[in-house]
Amino acid sequence: MLTPTDLLHLPYTPDLTEGGIAYALRSLMYSYDRAGTSPYDRLRRTVASVGVELAFRRYLSQNNIPFEVKAAAPFTDRERYDVSLAGRRCDIKSYLISHRAQIAEMRNNPSVLLNAPALVPSDQHAGDGHLRNDIYIFGFLSGLIAASQIDLKKVVETKQPHYLLHAMPEEWRKPIHWNPLGVLTLKSDSAQELLVEVNGQDEAREMKRKVLSLPPKTKVTVDESFYSISSIHIRREMDARLGIKCEAVKEAHVISPLEWGNIWVYGMEIFLAGYISYEEFGQRATALLPNSKVFQYEHTRVKNLCLPVSSLKPMYKLF
Repeated sequence: MLTPTDLLHLPYTPDLTEGGIAYALRSLMYSYDRAGTSPYDRLRRTVASVGVELAFRRYLSQNNIPFEVKAAAPFTDRERYDVSLAGRRCDIKSYLISHRAQIAEMRNNPSVLLNAPALVPSDQHAGDGHLRNDIYIFGFLSGLIAASQIDLKKVVETKQPHYLLHAMPEEWRKPIHWNPLGVLTLKSDSAQELLVEVNGQDEAREMKRKVLSLPPKTKVTVDESFYSISSIHIRREMDARLGIKCEAVKEAHVISPLEWGNIWVYGMEIFLAGYISYEEFGQRATALLPNSKVFQYEHTRVKNLCLPVSSLKPMYKLF
């Protein structure tokens, strides 16, 4: 049975968000759009999740705990890697807590986390690649987001970091035929010069990035061998439309000023709660149906397996 003193507190630094964003950009190449969900919510959760994993590795290094980094089990995502301790793969399941009231409660009374459920999506637990001695580690990241236009303006005015991204439609991210997209044409309707970063893949499906400057209301062509384009990043708030066109897609894709998402996560503190083996979790966990209200979410989107965080093993036993 866990106690509040068993919770492992890790500091959060901005470079963890930067690492999370670098991975999130790559994840767009493998992810699929889900009806009724925002890609930017998913990307922020990815940023937070990777930030927690990087903080865990940092903790292991600082405390001279030997570990390896191995390719992750989901074979569809070749960019993902897991920590392995003594040959046991660690799969970190972390949750971003961004409501201010909950953040305050976690800070003042960390024992509230012991009553939360340790969740693993049922399809992930049933997927290929698991070994019985693999380990699930459960963690919570307290951190704010600036998803609304009002919050974004406050962030910009106070000169806080932000990362504005537009996720391209699937026909651009995952074209049916793997051929060059041809010459790209971009145009900004802004009255000011705009610095744009185009992210995609080359013929070998490696990530490809091109940074260019768009003069006001002027078409700019880019003769680069992109085979897909997953996202566009801009360095400042957009006050006008931005259009992008290529030879392989018939219609130009036009992005309005409101179609940019800020995926920066303003992390505060990480709580690693505890761990359990893959086999034991499968034996003890119970089903949690979609649309259930839990500490982490207003409502869950998928079927999960769960057990109380309080029933996990403390982290110090793992080390």
